[in-house]
Parts: sequence; structure tokens; C-alpha cells
Amino acid sequence: MNKPFSQACENNKEPVLQVLARYFVQAGNVLEIGSGTGQHAVWFARYLPHLVWQTSDLPENHPGIRQWLGEACLPNLKSPVELDVSSNAWPVDQVDYVFSANTAHIMPWSAVIKMFAGIGKRLVSGGVFGLYGPFNYQGAFTSDSNAAFDCYLREKASHRGIRDFEAIQQQAGENGLSLLEDVAMPANNRLLVWRKD
Repeated sequence: MNKPFSQACENNKEPVLQVLARYFVQAGNVLEIGSGTGQHAVWFARYLPHLVWQTSDLPENHPGIRQWLGEACLPNLKSPVELDVSSNAWPVDQVDYVFSANTAHIMPWSAVIKMFAGIGKRLVSGGVFGLYGPFNYQGAFTSDSNAAFDCYLREKASHRGIRDFEAIQQQAGENGLSLLEDVAMPANNRLLVWRKD
């Protein structure tokens, strides 16, 4: 199979890295939820060598992730594990950091709720969670391109759509996560960063 490639990952990997480098400071383990192609994992593991980066996704995406990991050959990159955030059984018990990009608007809202609950249970006290993607604020799109993207998402599947920051923040708060920063990113995206209380 051809190695999968995401242009969006290529465009945002450096701005995201700059933020993660500020918060993923101590040596520790990172769980990446929804590793997709594996591009982010390779980039972040290379430039944050003090972290052990655990990739995860649904099984159909594992072959592509393994291709990226195999070429990178980095000692701090771990082969993908199967993770369905809606399941109560996660493949990790405790992690220092969690990162996820472009997942909240793809999964059903019920799964977003379960994702935050799972992170709240498994993130150590003082651990950090970074969530990248587009968000609405006070129910409004931040750009015409985000409004068009939301239409595209809902046409593909009715459970998809850009989430409201306030609803996301409520889930974070209910699971012991305090917002540290809301950072503007390329293409009208944001990187939300929380710390576990």
C-alpha cells in the first residue's frame, strides 16, 4: 500500500510542536488519540525525544501508521494500539500527556464525552491534554471556511460537525481538567491545552 499522507498535518505540525514543547516538558508517556497517518507522531517524537509517544487509532489505520513509524525508526515511538474512545477498556492505564488532532469533529458527540471521561481517568495529576481542531465560539463559526467545512462534515455523516468551545470546555471541567491556553493555529484551527487538577 502507498504510505498515507495528510497535507493538513504537514501544514500544522510545526505550529503545534511549538505549543506542545511549552507544556510537554517533563519526561513521560504521551497517548495520541487518533494518530491518523502517523505523521504527527513521527514529527513530535523526533523533536521531543524526552517523551515516549504511543500512537493509537482504529485498526484500519494501523498499517499506514506503521509505515511512517517504520521509516522514522525512532526509539521513543510505539506501534499503534487499538483505541475506541467509546469503549470503557482503553489500552493504557495511566499517562502523563494526551494529544489529539482533528478528532472531536469527526466522532459523534457521545464519543467526545466518553473521550474526555477516559482522559480524566487516565491522565496523572498535573498531566496535560492538547486538543487540536476547529471550534465554534458562542455558537458562531470563526470563518466562512469553517462554516463550509462544517457543511461538508455533516453531508458525509450527520453525527459530525465543528464543536462549540463552551461545550468542550464543560466536558473538560467535569473531568478535572483546567484550561491553560487556547492558541490560534493555521487555517482557523485552535490548540486547546488543559492540565489535570
